[in-house]
Amino acid sequence: MSTSTNAARRRRRVSSFRCLNCRLDVSVDAPGTAHRNHCPTCLWSRHVDDTPGDRSADCGARMEPIAITTRSDGEWLIIHRCVGCDELHRNRIAGDDNVVVLFELAVRPLARTPFPLAQLAQL
Repeated sequence: MSTSTNAARRRRRVSSFRCLNCRLDVSVDAPGTAHRNHCPTCLWSRHVDDTPGDRSADCGARMEPIAITTRSDGEWLIIHRCVGCDELHRNRIAGDDNVVVLFELAVRPLARTPFPLAQLAQL
């Protein structure tokens, strides 16, 4: 595909996309964010942006939600890792994101500690 065809595709505004992970049809309009870039059900994304909203990344691979972080104002962000190139991106959560999956990500470090918790009692 030519470079001009790729550029034209990126400029075209679509109204929905299909999640590459769970196959849900997802509206690009989302409460709380101007650039929907992940599925509200499973939180997986696609590597399409170099900077938020630019749609200029060439990778196009799936991006796995791996963690939650917060901004200084308390806003939650999802950390996605690209399964194709291992690049990490921070993405704002949207108002319709699956709260259960968000909490599963948030508590993952507590559930999967890097050391046996039982050994803490022996200290």
